[in-house]
Amino acid sequence: MTARSGERIDQMLALVPLDASSDVRAERLSRAFLGTPYGADTLVGSATEPERLVADLERVDCLTLVDYVEALKRSRTRADVVDALATVRYRDGVVGFATRRHFFTDWAATTPALATDVTATLSAYAVSVPKVLNQKDAGGVYLPGLPPVPRSVSYIPSARVNDAVLHGVRTGDYVGAYADDGGLDVTHVGIVVIGPDGPVLRNASSLDTDERVVDTPLSSYLRTVPGIVVLRPLS
Repeated sequence: MTARSGERIDQMLALVPLDASSDVRAERLSRAFLGTPYGADTLVGSATEPERLVADLERVDCLTLVDYVEALKRSRTRADVVDALATVRYRDGVVGFATRRHFFTDWAATTPALATDVTATLSAYAVSVPKVLNQKDAGGVYLPGLPPVPRSVSYIPSARVNDAVLHGVRTGDYVGAYADDGGLDVTHVGIVVIGPDGPVLRNASSLDTDERVVDTPLSSYLRTVPGIVVLRPLS
């Protein structure tokens, strides 16, 4: 953790009253990331390199953004954030490449769970697809050194995301863009925030026009992806 990241943590925690609800914590903490530069590959660790617990709040990608927001939601002090980040990013809080929650649906599918998969409860048109995560359809793996993970992934096709679904999501829900490749569950993730004009996806965008954390109207984002996976945090 850099000194600047530590300062940002202190500043963000000060934004949230101790008795704030989960959705208020999610909105205020994620709002503090708006404009933060996009940065890929900030984590340290692989099958051949020892894992380190990284807290870099000066640049984030889509997954580290939700990691940090969820860890901050669970915390009151900077020390709490470090402990919570280990719990959020790693199974049983054990820091290691093999125990890292590499896939979005790990948040609901691994124990202890961080969220509940509410995708199928939001729409009767949700589709369940058997996948083998980490095993590319074209051959090979996405993450060398990790085994394939059989998992059924439910998603709502974008064409089936109607007003009922948009009214069913809540501020603080995590939304993933469904991946067609059988080796991935999603290709991008963000945080739902209900605004005056409807839900937006607060996300770390790598698009050339963004390259920072932005709010994207969820209805517009749906036109660019096959469908969505929705996880509702337990905290």
